[in-house]
Amino acid sequence: MNLNDALNDEAKRASITEGVCRLVDEEVGKQRGLSGVAVKTGYKLVQGVKPGFVRDVVRVLLPEFAAALEPFREQAVTQGQSVAAYFSAHRQEVAEALLAVTDARVQSSEHGSIKGAYRRLRGSALKNVQSAVPGLGRIIEEHA
Repeated sequence: MNLNDALNDEAKRASITEGVCRLVDEEVGKQRGLSGVAVKTGYKLVQGVKPGFVRDVVRVLLPEFAAALEPFREQAVTQGQSVAAYFSAHRQEVAEALLAVTDARVQSSEHGSIKGAYRRLRGSALKNVQSAVPGLGRIIEEHA
């Protein structure tokens, strides 16, 4: 089953959304130091703009994320690897594919505070997203 098929199943889509939101919360919680303070502050700002904002964004972006991630999932399957292992071995490429989606979306956002927070955090985003990639691979394995 490919990622788009999984997203067409409402129960799987809800589980994937919950899994990704938990992963985001965990990754934000792991942040340390000055950059960690900036990430946590930005995350709180985003959460404060609208309750449930992150969950809503995940739901909206899932189809675009799925399209960006499907080639990596297919490569893992073709090579006989687990998705989590393949994603872990290709963290940078997977993270860049995800960030290309969010970069495009932020550009079209009408929320100035969201754009500003994203711009401030974008420099460290690749490292942070790379950290989450193996967990994302496990979520995909579980549901697709």
